[in-house]
Amino acid sequence: MKKRARKARKRTPPETPAADPRYAEVVALFSKDRSVTRESRKGFGSGALKVKGKIFAMMSSPGEFVVKLPKERVDELVTGGVGQRFDPGGGRIMKEWIAIAAGQARWIDLAREAHQYVGRRA
Repeated sequence: MKKRARKARKRTPPETPAADPRYAEVVALFSKDRSVTRESRKGFGSGALKVKGKIFAMMSSPGEFVVKLPKERVDELVTGGVGQRFDPGGGRIMKEWIAIAAGQARWIDLAREAHQYVGRRA
């Protein structure tokens, strides 16, 4: 019995939230800042931006832009409809983290604000 030659399928990698062009702009902004590193491990926080080893901005699995800000600022942004408190899973809402809905707010401005906030605390 003859075996049929299989056609090689072209695999296209799945889109990852970190591939969002708006996030790429944020990453590019901080690429020259020596205090900022980018998480290279897989899983939660992969591709996240860090200052002094602490995450200040990242993309969530569902594709939301997530930043760490003071609780009062998160409250203000949530009340203003800019985003929602970040839930990394299991219903554990994080008070100092906000997930920005697509098309809401200026990511670069919020990333700068988060960088400054986390950098002072680290």
